[in-house]
Formats: sequence, structure tokens, C-alpha cells
Amino acid sequence: MTTKRGLITDSFKVVKKAKKEGKREKRPPPPPPPQQGAESEPEERLQRLRQFDLDWRFGPCTGISRLQRWERAQLHGLNPPEEVRDLLLQTHTDSKYNFSLWREYPL
Repeated sequence: MTTKRGLITDSFKVVKKAKKEGKREKRPPPPPPPQQGAESEPEERLQRLRQFDLDWRFGPCTGISRLQRWERAQLHGLNPPEEVRDLLLQTHTDSKYNFSLWREYPL
């Protein structure tokens, strides 16, 4: 004689959760306010300089500083942005601003 096999769910008691009366709509949290001040400004400056590094119109940027590249582009009449030159002259002592993105890579 074979015994009747039941389902595994037959051995557990069924528990139903009580429903909440007032369901709230799930909304994503509001985005944080944009940061202003000292933190975002250096990042914006570096972003402008990275865009200058990636712009092929001003010639290659490996092996020279950003200011040398800007001066070379100006000498050849390529009209590099003046704001990049001003930014480089303001931060000429900081290597983070002085050298291009490709400084770490060997030639």
C-alpha cells in the first residue's frame, strides 16, 4: 500500500497579512540641491581643462604642459579658448591643472 503524498505547503499553516487601509504612493526622494561654492568650482575647472585636452583641433597634448600646448596652438593661429589660458595662469603651480590627461602614460 502506498501512502498519499501531500504537497509541502500542506504541512505549513497559511498566514495572511493584514492589509493596511491607507496605501501610500511610493515616490522617489527629491534630488539633492545642487552644490554651490568651493567644491563644485574646482571640478568645473578641471572639466574645462579635460575638454581642452580632448580637443584634437589644438594639436597633440602628450609630452608638454597644457599652457605650452595652448601657446603652440595660438602661435599656429588655431584660436584656443582664452578662458583656458586664464585658468592655467591662475593655477600654474598645481600639477593637477598644469599637466594634461595623458601625462601618466609613456610616450
